[in-house]
Amino acid sequence: MKFGLIHRIMTDALAALGLLALVTSGELPRAVSVTLLVALAVALFLPERWQAASLMRRVGTWGPLALLLVELARLFTGAVVLPLVIEFAAGLQVVRLATRRGAAHDQQVILLALLHLVAGTVLGGGLAYALCFLGFLVIAPGALVLSHLRREVEGNYRQGARDRTGLPVDVPRILRSRRVISKKFLAITCLLSVPIFLFTALLFVMFPRVGLSLLLLDQSTPGRMIGFSDKVDLGGVGTLRTNPTIAMRVEYPGLPTPPPERLALYLRGTAFDYYDGRSWSRTLTRRTLADRIGSAVRIQRFPDPQRDRRMTIDLEPIEPPVLFVPLDTISLKLAPRGAAVLGAQPNVLLGPEDELKYVTEDSRGIHYDVFFGPSDTRPEPLSAADRARYLALPPALPSRIAGLARQWAEGAPSSAARAKAIETHLRTDYTYNLDSPSGTAPNPLDDFLFNSKRGHCEYYSTAMAILLRTLGVPTRNVTGFIGGTYNRFGNFYAVRQGDAHSWVEVYLDDRGWTRFDPTPPGDSAPKSEITGFVAFLRDLVEASAQRWNRNVVGYDLKQQVSLFHRVRATYRGIRGKSGLETKLPRTGEVFAGLALVLGGAYLWRRRRRRATSESTARTPEQLAALQVVALYRALEDAMMSHGVMRQVGTPPLAHALALVELGHPIGAEVLALTELYLEVRFGERILTDAERRTFVERVRAVRQLRDTPRRAA
Repeated sequence: MKFGLIHRIMTDALAALGLLALVTSGELPRAVSVTLLVALAVALFLPERWQAASLMRRVGTWGPLALLLVELARLFTGAVVLPLVIEFAAGLQVVRLATRRGAAHDQQVILLALLHLVAGTVLGGGLAYALCFLGFLVIAPGALVLSHLRREVEGNYRQGARDRTGLPVDVPRILRSRRVISKKFLAITCLLSVPIFLFTALLFVMFPRVGLSLLLLDQSTPGRMIGFSDKVDLGGVGTLRTNPTIAMRVEYPGLPTPPPERLALYLRGTAFDYYDGRSWSRTLTRRTLADRIGSAVRIQRFPDPQRDRRMTIDLEPIEPPVLFVPLDTISLKLAPRGAAVLGAQPNVLLGPEDELKYVTEDSRGIHYDVFFGPSDTRPEPLSAADRARYLALPPALPSRIAGLARQWAEGAPSSAARAKAIETHLRTDYTYNLDSPSGTAPNPLDDFLFNSKRGHCEYYSTAMAILLRTLGVPTRNVTGFIGGTYNRFGNFYAVRQGDAHSWVEVYLDDRGWTRFDPTPPGDSAPKSEITGFVAFLRDLVEASAQRWNRNVVGYDLKQQVSLFHRVRATYRGIRGKSGLETKLPRTGEVFAGLALVLGGAYLWRRRRRRATSESTARTPEQLAALQVVALYRALEDAMMSHGVMRQVGTPPLAHALALVELGHPIGAEVLALTELYLEVRFGERILTDAERRTFVERVRAVRQLRDTPRRAA
């Protein structure tokens, strides 16, 4: 393997991993990310001969300055600081990759890649970052060693060093050489990542957690999902059913074995009370702060784990920041991802139509437990004003819509029976379709009911809500997520943006708000377009991402203390087993034994070092031999100045005799000094200080005779 090629590949790999850690963090706009990736590919595959061109040298000099000026200009126009710094660091790496020359620039590339990885730790930290981190950890030791070797080679060349043949160091030849590094060398250097990883993991587990919020200074939220707004247009929704992006992960304990592949959860996000004939909106906007004790939030009352059912939701960042809960939610217990020990805890705002919004200091989503079940009290009756809101009809509503409602509900004795009858008709007489033509009609609802008879879930929920209102039954339109698909590796239900749904809540005097779903059941169920082996891989990746986010990104002081308690409980459990109580030492005994072992190891190492230093102490004869070797090297330099350098395979005495036979002017003196060198080097003679000084003066005299051959000629 060529030294230069392997070094470049490993350096390029580190640079690419560092930039990918930034790009996958989601902090950069899509256009900037694509531009960086394209520029990175161009810089990596740029031929080395082009990098030495004068144009690329000017790019390397003025490119960083131009980038800095552009980012400063954007800063003064109101751009956020953090993305600008990230873009500048990434652009600086691309410029350096395209204009690098020599080991010094390669070390700059490695340093920038390390800084990018550190920045990715704070900004992203997801599964993609984990893969970049592991790759960086494996490649970094080898890349650093090779970079150091190349810098030594180039440094020796600049200092005028020569090889064994007396010629200057040939850097290109060394870079092309296949003898400098081997597969075994690369394997050993890459295996150095194992102890580094173990040490890093130990520090991660043991170091006190303070959370991530201290590092999220001014983080923007370009990675948030755009989901549930304050207005819903019948002609503008429907494409969400094909979006596979995960919105949340739901853990639902107490399910049968095996759990159902798909589960309808009906997690409501918000509801709407006013329909103007084309879109839904809310007439009330006031929000209040929910009561809380610690992390527990009261909706109807505070949780009772003994009798309340519970589900755990890990919600991805969404805009607006809505909490998704079942209709019969009693209370919440919540914490942000990567919960901080220092700083404010998340708050919950109670909004109109039982909407719940959360407020956190960052945009990393939120993790919360939902406690739900039957209410302890009878529902409060609607006030006259509220009943009027939930019975309001759009202006110019066609009369045949009310007639259709009376026809479908004929003979129904109660509001619940009327709601069930209309729900049944919509489910059986109409067709689900994401691309309904009714969206372009002047009255979408009328066109859906009497002409196209096909549409997505919001047509069905709107139709049922308005039909019931014409019969005097209060209703509201609800948007949320219907449910999710079970992940066999993570034991959770993956709820995707494609599972977004709309249904109806009907107010019944004896039961309060009650859920009805008029969308045909086969089409309202959670969707999954991927099956087979691809679904298997998808579930594996999503489960790995969840565990990474929970156990690494979200690792906090609470998890750290819990881990220590589990380790201690496991140790005590082992000690408590029959027959082992007296055999296993107590904690104090363990630490005492460990101290004795470490103390003994220190004393043994110290004694071994002293013995080694004594055994390696040189005798006077050995010191004299080393000194005379240095003197003979000075003589070789003097011979080199006369152009009669000794070859590596020629013995010193043979070389001196050859000079005498040739009649060279320095031959006799070289022979005399060589014989003295051999007498000391391989004999038992020791030079005195005066003899060493005389040897140096005679070598200097030999060097000063360098013009003699030319004068003789």
